[in-house]
Amino acid sequence: MRRRIRALLSLPLTVLVSVLAPAPAAHGATDIPIGTWAASPTAVPATDSTVYEDQTLRQKVHLSVAGDSVRVRFTNEFGTTPLTIGEAHAARPAADGPATAVDPGTDRVLRFGGSSSTTLEPGTQRWSDPVELPTTAGGDLVISLYLPQRTPADTVHSAAYQRSYVADGDVTGKPDLVPVSTTTSWHFLSGVAVDSGSGRADSALVTLGDSITDGERTEVGADHRWPDLLAERLRRDERLAGTGVVNAGIGGNRLLRDPNPDPGSPAETFAAYFGESGLKRFDRDVLGQPGARAVTVLLGVNDLGQPGSAAPASEEVTAAELIDGYQQLIRRAHRNGLEIFGATILPFEGDTLGYHTPQRESTRQAVNDWIRTSGAFDGVVDFDAAVRDPGRPGRLLPVYDSGDGLHPNDAGMAAMAQAFPLCLLR
Repeated sequence: MRRRIRALLSLPLTVLVSVLAPAPAAHGATDIPIGTWAASPTAVPATDSTVYEDQTLRQKVHLSVAGDSVRVRFTNEFGTTPLTIGEAHAARPAADGPATAVDPGTDRVLRFGGSSSTTLEPGTQRWSDPVELPTTAGGDLVISLYLPQRTPADTVHSAAYQRSYVADGDVTGKPDLVPVSTTTSWHFLSGVAVDSGSGRADSALVTLGDSITDGERTEVGADHRWPDLLAERLRRDERLAGTGVVNAGIGGNRLLRDPNPDPGSPAETFAAYFGESGLKRFDRDVLGQPGARAVTVLLGVNDLGQPGSAAPASEEVTAAELIDGYQQLIRRAHRNGLEIFGATILPFEGDTLGYHTPQRESTRQAVNDWIRTSGAFDGVVDFDAAVRDPGRPGRLLPVYDSGDGLHPNDAGMAAMAQAFPLCLLR
């Protein structure tokens, strides 16, 4: 029998305490932090020489659920040197004016154990203390981060589909800044949580996935990733409006294996951005999300498609191997009190990346049949049925095809969000 999220609210507080850095709650000890936004971090390839020094990064994120206070997670998980944060601020964006501007009346200094600066050792992450800052569900938050020392940008979420800005000096507290460069990656930033003291936020759904979950080929700055559009649906549902949607997608990510480009191949210049395997990062990117009560899994297309191009041909996978990987995630989710929903792998016949072969299509069909019929997951999200061409079910419906035969466009993302059965969360 499918377990209900509301029955899981007895998740031990020790799980939450282990996730968040010790800090007094902004509205009392009973407030529970809920994930409202996230970005899964990765390493960078040797060819990425991005470095910041005496500069401010102003990065915008899109919140799924509101709260009365916020805390922000910074990360140096793939760094090889300490990450020194000279100062950090959070604010709502300015209602009018340039995209680089924030509303000065909402600007808040972020502190770490009471201090306005902190240093993260390599391989670590840290949450800021909670700070009173009312936020809007479906609104944006701007985090300004000052890096006083020479800092290689070696912990990143490379495909943000959102513009961020780099300015010289410490301008974290300035209402506006003059950018010296623009980036569509998030650096050293991996999460935002809000308190649930007002009753507006109560739990989070984590969407574990690859580039399709990450928003590949969607309009930059439009927040048209399917998890964003699902969050809009939840906000319109009185019973689910307090559910945060936390995106744990990484472009190129595989369920079973870490990046492994052949030496000397072009993939060496980008494969590191694909991130650790879903099996390896599950604890950090799913169990480590504040207030997580359920998770969707949309992984497998890169396990099928990358061998022979971005990965060795010897890493070709079978349906049995993918199913075993899903079963491992199911067991780990259930051990930690989470419901887990299986999402069917989207069609990719005719893709421009060289993923499709008749054998891989046969494997995809076998895996999808198992997801739909095995009963192993607590629920099924049939994305394949939502976006495939009925006349050619191995392909995306043309109106949903971004042009590469693999990634849905903005309309396809909307169809995926609409296909999510809300009854799974009720």
